[in-house]
Amino acid sequence: METTINKFLDFFNHSPSPFHTVKSGCELLKEAGFEELPFAGEWTLKKGGFYYTHLYGTTLFAFKIGSRLDDNHVFRLASAHTDSPCLRVKPNPEICEKDYLKLNVSVYGSILRSSWMDRPLSLAGRVALRSDDIFHPVIKLVNFDRPLLTIPNLAIHINREVNKGLEINPQKELLPILGMLTETLNKGNFFLELLAQELSVSSEDILDFDFYVYNWEKACLLGAREEFISSPRLDNLTSVLGCLTGLINSENDNTINMACLYDNEETGSNTKQGADSIATNVLLEKLYAALGYSSQQLYNTLLKSFLVSADVSHAIHPNYADKCDPTNQPKLGQGVVLKVNHNQRYATDTQGLAVIKQLCHRYHIPYQEFINRSDMPCGGTLGSISSAWLLAMTVDLGVPLLAMHSARELTGVEDQKTINQLLTAFFQTEL
Repeated sequence: METTINKFLDFFNHSPSPFHTVKSGCELLKEAGFEELPFAGEWTLKKGGFYYTHLYGTTLFAFKIGSRLDDNHVFRLASAHTDSPCLRVKPNPEICEKDYLKLNVSVYGSILRSSWMDRPLSLAGRVALRSDDIFHPVIKLVNFDRPLLTIPNLAIHINREVNKGLEINPQKELLPILGMLTETLNKGNFFLELLAQELSVSSEDILDFDFYVYNWEKACLLGAREEFISSPRLDNLTSVLGCLTGLINSENDNTINMACLYDNEETGSNTKQGADSIATNVLLEKLYAALGYSSQQLYNTLLKSFLVSADVSHAIHPNYADKCDPTNQPKLGQGVVLKVNHNQRYATDTQGLAVIKQLCHRYHIPYQEFINRSDMPCGGTLGSISSAWLLAMTVDLGVPLLAMHSARELTGVEDQKTINQLLTAFFQTEL
């Protein structure tokens, strides 16, 4: 069991940006014998084959084709998102103020701003370098993976009212400090020079960059019996890991099992690599064409298929119990959460819930249910978006979480195990 838990923590620690999440996912898939396909290429597929492909570096699809696939097969689809709320570095980010070197950053998604203060922060992302082919710049992934930045709080002696509540201005008070100005530093170019040094290239060859500021503190077990996982980016790396684990561990002769891991859920999914795009439909049409099926057969199959949308759920908070629904109160360590919203912010319906509950009963997997208080709005996720494109029966579910959208979040060890078990059962059981 210790080895399994360490694999959870390693995956969280090695996935500081969507680029690195896809990289970590590809490594797991390669190790499990999956073959890489170019998204923009002619595909030759075979029954019994394992394949993966990625789109724009931050979205990953992986699938298994049943070894005895016939015309009565179905799809088993599981989706999650690779992005997390964070800070992202702006173009021309160098700010020098009172000899402090700061980075100009944007807020990506809905972060708990105060949770980013006074932590060791680092940078991960990609750099585009000059190349001989104008339309194909050289792309390099970078993860500094060391304490590099911090955002210090203002001392209470200077702001005596801070404990009565503080609104943090993201343009003024969320700018991380990178260092102090010295005679050897170019205050107008220090970030590019830092990148150039890390990559051992000339700063003149750097055309552009896309960097995420992330909490450098590593994932760990926590609690009197080490029953909790404390980590950055549990939203939604827990679900990414569950989808990949379930797909890799499953066996089924007459289904096409697929994990769909999308970018940009935190900002609405309406991007070329998001769930609210034609990307999945294009991939499925390419897959079906390679197997000799028509588009009409594809959509007939989708109508009898099933999609699990995996994203984290709120757990009841012991210090704010009144914020939870009176009769639906998920807890850490009590199993995967089935998510319901009567306004269809989640795609779950009664028929879909019945399917998942029967899976849980058969495999002795604990589950809970979540619905918002009636006087509080509900967040959205991938289920309603994906099901609108694919038309498949869909259920939204995920692990329970405390401190969602904080720089560091909390779930239960048993919860990660149950989502892995449930998605394995989902992929390998004829429903």
